[in-house]
Amino acid sequence: MPTPTDPRVPSYTPIGEVTIEKRSNNKDKPHQGKVLAAVQAHADDIPFFCAGLCAKLIDEGYTAYLIQTTNDEKCGPGTMGEAIAQNEREIEVLAREIGFKQVIHLGYRNHFLDEASPIELRARLVFLIRALKIDTITTFNPWGHWEENPDHTITGQAVEAARWMAGMGRDYPEQLACGMQPHSVKDLYYWAMRPEQPYNTVVDISDYLDKKVASMSANKAQGPAGAAGRRLKARLAAEGKRLPALDGEEEEADRQYIRLFGLQEYQRIGAPHGLQHAEPFYYIPPGGTFTGSMSGADIESYIAEHAEQLP
Repeated sequence: MPTPTDPRVPSYTPIGEVTIEKRSNNKDKPHQGKVLAAVQAHADDIPFFCAGLCAKLIDEGYTAYLIQTTNDEKCGPGTMGEAIAQNEREIEVLAREIGFKQVIHLGYRNHFLDEASPIELRARLVFLIRALKIDTITTFNPWGHWEENPDHTITGQAVEAARWMAGMGRDYPEQLACGMQPHSVKDLYYWAMRPEQPYNTVVDISDYLDKKVASMSANKAQGPAGAAGRRLKARLAAEGKRLPALDGEEEEADRQYIRLFGLQEYQRIGAPHGLQHAEPFYYIPPGGTFTGSMSGADIESYIAEHAEQLP
């Protein structure tokens, strides 16, 4: 079977000139007052795809919210109810490790998000964007190829629809009647997570690697690496062996395992750009992707050059 290192499996696809985002040296918090939302479907999404970015933006001044669309009932030990409860507890842990202000659970059925009303999901997201005044969102690429999980596709598409409708004055008038105002999301960081998915930005996460490792370790119910360190340590002990790197408490063994074996993908992404570790994103700046019209500054410049005084 092909593996991610097999030449038959294509990697992510760079689009245009790739921008490198590094930690700001501005001690005055350049993003102070801004609001970030990271929208995931499952407990392991943010740890794998954007934990470093989120830690960086929070460090630079963002107030951040974690929004989870499904209840994770299919992924974890014990009964469905026990899996839901454990995943919720672990999401609270990863939120604290990264620095999120609050976790918001929407509670749709895991792996069955496509049975939910898309209008209801969109309305709930519009409500949150307006109520929290969200400026920046990071989530699944709604147009991403090779996506096998319907929860990922539905979440990305719902966010994409909600983020621009939230800024419209006539959508969901009942929200406006309750005192909310239209609010437009300024920019987006869509995840590159499947073969050939595009990216135009890599974020240097080297300064935030401990937070990313801690978030990955928090995800023990379904994450492939969350409790792998303690399991490997126990297996080696039963064989009369030890790895010195895994010495210490179980949690530290789990984190050391991730540092040893769970970060190669982020090293591979960063290497061509001279970075130790990086996360890739398709970034959409303020104003979106449409470039067919002149900017306000261009229009004013044209007026200044060509306008004539009326007689």
